[in-house]
Order: sequence, then C-alpha cells, then structure tokens
Amino acid sequence: MIKGAIFDLDGTLLDSMHIWSTMGEKYIRTLGIEPAADINERFRNLTLYEAACFYRDEYKVRLSIKEIMDGINKEAENYYFNSVPAKEGIDHLLDLLDKAGVKMCVATATDRYQVEAALKRTGLDKFFLDIFTCTQVGSGKDKPFIYRRASEFLKTNKSETVVFEDSPMALRTAKNDGYITVGIFDKHTSDQSALKKMSDYYLKNYSNAAGFVKKIMEETI
Repeated sequence: MIKGAIFDLDGTLLDSMHIWSTMGEKYIRTLGIEPAADINERFRNLTLYEAACFYRDEYKVRLSIKEIMDGINKEAENYYFNSVPAKEGIDHLLDLLDKAGVKMCVATATDRYQVEAALKRTGLDKFFLDIFTCTQVGSGKDKPFIYRRASEFLKTNKSETVVFEDSPMALRTAKNDGYITVGIFDKHTSDQSALKKMSDYYLKNYSNAAGFVKKIMEETI
C-alpha cells in the first residue's frame, strides 16, 4: 500500500515549466553573451550550482558561483512569488492522498525560498511535510539521492513510495532505484513516449484524481 509520495514541483505541482524552458538563454543574454542552441535543454537537467559551474566552464563567465546562482534566481523569483499557478486539479489529488493517510514531501531543483513562496501562495503548502532541493542534497535528479533523502524523512520503503515527475530523466532515476513512478504530462516536456515508458502510472491531467487514488491504493496493497 502507498504510504508516501514525493512530488516534483515544476510541471508537476505548478504550471511553471515555461519559466525554465528558456531560462538558460535568458540568463546568459543578461550578461551580453549569445547562447548555444542547446543551452535550454542542458540547463534544465542541472542543479542551480551545476548550472553556475556550467556557465563558468562553458561560457567563461567571470562572476562567482554565488553571483551566478543569485542572478538566475533573480530572473525566476518574481514568477514564484507573484504569478505561477498550481496545475489544475492538483489540490484535489493532494487532498485525497492526505485523507488516505499518505505522507507527502516535495523534491525539486528549484531553490527552497522560491518553492516555499509558491506553495504558500497557491495554498498547497499545507499538504507537505518538508521540501528537499537538489542544492540541499548536492545532486541533480540524474542520481537518486534526493528521492532517498525524501523517503528516509517520510520513513517509507521504496516499494510503498510513489514519485510524481514530468521529466523522463528524473522518472527513470526514480524507477531504476525501486520507486513506484507516476508520469505527469506537461506541454513543455517533448518526449512523452520516454515519460510513459518510465511510468508505472501516467496522468494526462488531474481531472480523475479520485479514480487514480482509488486505483493506485488498491493495486499496491
């Protein structure tokens, strides 16, 4: 039976992937540098620290790692504090899981202060026991450490913990490490076939939250 749930933030809880889909090129252009064509794809899979190192190594940015990280956050923080909405129907899903006794937390590459602001503004903060970030853990989602840290906090085994993600790469990491996986459709994720392949369950949207929760709880007994 499902006892724990780990939720990604961007594209899973929040309709916010449009921010990060172009953040790589937006930030580097603020420094007067023209980015390579693949910068957004590379940026998306990096932690904030890794992104800062990437800019220094690949683009020879002479700012400190902290200055680069602060600059990227400054580009994004207005969205999280003021405008990014929750994905439609996610509040109903979280409420059903909560009532079923499932303990929940967030695992994300976005910095904690922005996560806290967005969750509080959208009213989703009440459902989560804690937030884990890639920066805090010291590893991106190409490795399973953030999921392990989250499930250790929840005190749940991998076989009774479900990971919700919109990224094929992140979901592959969770699945290969033994977690139950739920792929979440987001229009900014181009490779839906790869996401479905890594998904034990796949949700196009949250419109049938009640049916999904009933199914997943029954099938994992």
